[in-house]
Amino acid sequence: MTENRPFALQRRERLMDELRLHGAVRVRDLALLLEVSELTVRRDIAALAARGLLTKVHGGAALPTELDSAQTQARRTRPAATAFSVGMVVPSLDYYWPQVVSGARAAAAALGVQLQLRGSSYDQAEDRRQISRLVEAKQVQGLLLAPNLDGDGAGEMIDWIGNLPVPTILVERQISSWTPTLRQLEWVRSDHALGLEMAVRHLHEHGHRRIGLVLSKGSPTSVHLAHGWHKACAELGLPDDFVVRAGVALYEPGHRQAIEEILERCRRYGTTALIAHSDPDAISIAQYLSEQGIAIPDDIALVGYDDEVAHLAEPAITAVRPPKARVGRTAVEMMVSRLKEGKRRPPQRVLILPELILRDSSVRRTTI
Repeated sequence: MTENRPFALQRRERLMDELRLHGAVRVRDLALLLEVSELTVRRDIAALAARGLLTKVHGGAALPTELDSAQTQARRTRPAATAFSVGMVVPSLDYYWPQVVSGARAAAAALGVQLQLRGSSYDQAEDRRQISRLVEAKQVQGLLLAPNLDGDGAGEMIDWIGNLPVPTILVERQISSWTPTLRQLEWVRSDHALGLEMAVRHLHEHGHRRIGLVLSKGSPTSVHLAHGWHKACAELGLPDDFVVRAGVALYEPGHRQAIEEILERCRRYGTTALIAHSDPDAISIAQYLSEQGIAIPDDIALVGYDDEVAHLAEPAITAVRPPKARVGRTAVEMMVSRLKEGKRRPPQRVLILPELILRDSSVRRTTI
């Protein structure tokens, strides 16, 4: 059977609209959005890639870097030895960060840049080890880093990074306090504070006046989420004292007791909605509520943060989706710009807006 050409054209236009909005898209998400099979989406991506309208990446697609034809031709004819090589060190390769890396790889491919990836952990000693390996090999002209900047050694770590012999851009990290190297450091990250504001305002619009916030312990994102929480609550006239910092994911010891304490607090305060960072914590809360016969969203509405696996819950969880692929992409583009322009280019700090993905966990279904 031949493909319906008008429908295929509309579908591909919608695909490109999503790409322009987010910078990168996943096959799985597009299939759900367009209500077609993943195979159909992959065929659309291949057709658009053949026309040079997008770049295929693992599991999805990304926009090609905006270069004029002369620059593109120069890149194609440039000897491989003159291409930039950029190192990238991220703290995880199995949650959140794969999409950041995917965006970075798409931009690197479009710009003719070699990306050398190193996985680390949320540990400063391991961060230093992986960064040092890249620098000592003398094969990279720049570094994209997501180090652990918490704890007593944070100031020393920042100074060490600031004095590395190659330009550095922080990814999903920023420096909040003054250091001698602050002026020259650059970063690009998701605007997590605004993402949290979006979640609070969404719940407020649906009638919730007492909302609770559950933050992961030890996450560098928590400080930004807390800032957005207090700002949104102040502007909306909501109480902002229901903030819990506890790991409640299924793999956390004592998570059931922690969730029960949160629910007891909900009962005392009359809380009707919770925002949880991150997805595993939100899913754990959802499962516990179900066990207790507490209906979502009728009894308690629920919003997650990260949107990595929130769609797998029952009901599917509304979640704030940071622009992970766009962050990775922008980091590479910033680094190439810095390497090309050198000291003529002023340092940049970039915030990119998240998106609120609405699902059944936060909106009551209306019956007719």
